[in-house]
Amino acid sequence: MAEVLTSRARLAALHGVATSYGPAPGRSAGVPEDTVVAVLAALGVDAATPAAVRDALAAHEEAARRRLLPATVVLRAGRGPLPALPPGTEACVETEDGEVVVLDLTSGGPGAGGGTRPAGTGGAGVRASAPLPLGTHVLRAHAPDGRSAAASLIVAPDRLPAPPARGHGFLVQLYSLLSARSWGMGDLGDLAALAAWSGRAFGTDFVQVNPLHAAVPGAGGAPTDPSPYRPSSRRFPDPVHLRVTDVPEFARLTGEPRERAGHLLGRAAALRDAVLLKGELIDRDAVWELKRRALELVRSVPLAPARRAAYETFVAEQGRALDDHCAWNALAELHGPHWRSWPGGLADPRSAATARARTRLAGRIDFHRWLAWLTDEQLAAAQAAARSAGMRVGLVHDLAVGVHPSGADTWAQQDAFAAGMSVGAPPDAFSPRGQDWGLPPWRPDALEAGGYRPYRELLRGLLRHAGGLRVDHVMGLFRLWWVPEGEEPTRGTYVRYDPEAMLGVLALEAHRAGATVVGEDLGTVEPGVREALAERGVLGTSVLWFERDYAQDPAPPLPPARWRTGCLATATTHDLPSTAARLTGDHVALRHRLGLLTRPLGEEQQEDAREVGEWLELFRRLGLLPEGPAGEEEAVLAVHRYLMLTPARLIGIWLPDAVGDRRPQNLPGTWDQYPNWRLPVAGPDGRPLSLEELAASPRLRALMAEVGAAAGP
Repeated sequence: MAEVLTSRARLAALHGVATSYGPAPGRSAGVPEDTVVAVLAALGVDAATPAAVRDALAAHEEAARRRLLPATVVLRAGRGPLPALPPGTEACVETEDGEVVVLDLTSGGPGAGGGTRPAGTGGAGVRASAPLPLGTHVLRAHAPDGRSAAASLIVAPDRLPAPPARGHGFLVQLYSLLSARSWGMGDLGDLAALAAWSGRAFGTDFVQVNPLHAAVPGAGGAPTDPSPYRPSSRRFPDPVHLRVTDVPEFARLTGEPRERAGHLLGRAAALRDAVLLKGELIDRDAVWELKRRALELVRSVPLAPARRAAYETFVAEQGRALDDHCAWNALAELHGPHWRSWPGGLADPRSAATARARTRLAGRIDFHRWLAWLTDEQLAAAQAAARSAGMRVGLVHDLAVGVHPSGADTWAQQDAFAAGMSVGAPPDAFSPRGQDWGLPPWRPDALEAGGYRPYRELLRGLLRHAGGLRVDHVMGLFRLWWVPEGEEPTRGTYVRYDPEAMLGVLALEAHRAGATVVGEDLGTVEPGVREALAERGVLGTSVLWFERDYAQDPAPPLPPARWRTGCLATATTHDLPSTAARLTGDHVALRHRLGLLTRPLGEEQQEDAREVGEWLELFRRLGLLPEGPAGEEEAVLAVHRYLMLTPARLIGIWLPDAVGDRRPQNLPGTWDQYPNWRLPVAGPDGRPLSLEELAASPRLRALMAEVGAAAGP
């Protein structure tokens, strides 16, 4: 039996599957055998019996013996080496620009003795005078023993682009930012207005938003999941963020369609007023119902020739990815979003039945293509507004860690996702039962086999109209905790990804876009991960309340000079209490009301007051806060004065903090007990504030004056 376990552990290691993990420093926990078997099965490896394990090991060894090249090779620019090849092997690189680089394998690899010539032509080339160009190429090799192979070759820059200069900006959940023109939730017009105003008024360099990914619509009367971190697709934004009245064809509506649109405008105003004036929650489904009906009216207006050409160009550029996304949307309208229960072969995007359905639903599919184009246009306009206002970065988009198991991405890319698995987190001090996020993971073997195409296309789409990208749970580029379906999160295990490839693709696509990347690296992080990210130029995330000197016991607040430079420094995030709630203890009272505390209320309040008091005392010692009792607003100012003393490259100001909002946007551990992802930005009294009121807020202006003075010219 021990021999079987050892062989299975060796097989697991060959496929990046952990058989043990460290739940805390100095501790090790074993992974259940049935978990290892299930995870290997999700990777296409049978390890259920001793004979299956032996066969799988033998097959792996034979494949390694016969393999001339791995499926994907990742190089850093200026650094080799290429994979070792047998003497006498002929090799060349077909670049993405159509050139061929012939490699002289005796002289150390690319750039040291090759030649270039246009692809498809004969004759000897001239010697290459430079390393291989950045990009995604094809490496071909032919060995003397007759073996031939082709591999995806990704040549990435050594480091990602850095922010142009030290800068500050707002962090905001877009849906929560309503203006006088919103239809019940914040939209891309509001985003453009926020960027233009804050850039000009306060010299901000960026606006970071929540993921704008396409959501999975509700089914059977259930509402759409409002969480932006469990989307249908990360490849395309959701048209619910459109500002309908900014679509050029809206102004050309006439007759009855114009009258019907006017009626919808009136209903949209009522929806907006319900949120801003009557305290109702943001209702995403109600917003989309109005926008969808209005957009169907606008769709009847023919596109002018130039706009028709722009639309056709967009559709051609996006190719099959867009076609699949829009086909899923059209089919979901008919059969509901859960594609595994669709009838007659429609669960397979490449089946004959699906092909017939695509033809039958061509008009509706084209409607969804048009929505994707309009959304892309308005994203471009928002980024242009940000840059025109002087922002050096502009929009910073957010990449969720995964997608909904029933969404468009899992339908269209079934081979790329691990069936029967969900991403989560192992047990730790904060979550002793672990976490299951309900997000199917990418298969690392499928990513490698496909040259990381799904990942490349995802990043390229997100960075089309962005100056930066936040990567949620950036540790997932190294490993993810996989939980087999039906099991508790405690019975999961880590599965490794190739960090050189994941970071290489990220570096290449960020380089193409000239974009800065911020990794969310909060919580438990594997040793060496933060260092590897910093070495490639990925900024981390540093939240004030967590920055302590943990080399001491008890750990005091970390002095500002000792903060890392390569980070976005902030006081809070969407998953944490607002700064006002932290300073007043309101967040503890809220968790007590909802039954979320694990200790008596008095103990929680005492510890919270002690931790906040330590920070306030540090602020006083640094001259950031007057002696004596401090009011909440003055303490919020001191928090941001402190952030500006750190060497962090980017300073993020949580927009609700600027007006004293005490409510979190999301309270982890709750579902229907708290209105997660449905609250507008509000003042300290809980009254919602429009964008126009935010712009006129004396409290916001006072805070931004302090930040601007500390930032300097």
